[in-house]
Amino acid sequence: MGLKNLTKYDTAIFHWLYDLTKHRDCRAIVWLSRTGDGYLYFVIGMLLMWFEPEHGEIFLYTALMAYGLELPIYVVLKKAFKRPRPCDFLANLTAHVTPSDKFSLPSGHTAAAWLMATIIAFYYPSFALLAYTWASLIGLSRILLGVHYPTDVIAGALLGLTIAQLSLTILV
Repeated sequence: MGLKNLTKYDTAIFHWLYDLTKHRDCRAIVWLSRTGDGYLYFVIGMLLMWFEPEHGEIFLYTALMAYGLELPIYVVLKKAFKRPRPCDFLANLTAHVTPSDKFSLPSGHTAAAWLMATIIAFYYPSFALLAYTWASLIGLSRILLGVHYPTDVIAGALLGLTIAQLSLTILV
């Protein structure tokens, strides 16, 4: 499949998903998306460090290292690809939220959510399904809100998963 076909399918899937929210109240989706803004990750890490003696401290260190690696790679990728967001590129489309930056590839919310889900799944396997479901819903929310294409979300998930695995390999 060529890049032109991939872009065609990516845009078609984007429209199909975005159209589900086009004329709806999206407050719940915005709220879900905001759980991926980053503040929650810090709170989880600090709470685990203070109250969970078995893995809490190493969980926090792993997460800090992972985010320290992920963020500069994410910024470099955004600047390298310079892919316009669907809400800025596609005609007659208004996003339900104001994006934090200009470009869409990869999805930073999705990368961070999958990074956190992977670390949670490693240290607390009984929460793996919940963590990965939440991370997937973060990615879906970014499409439904009109700020990312499906391939942005897939790239973000792969980035988060890869950096989390690398961090776990280094620290464990």
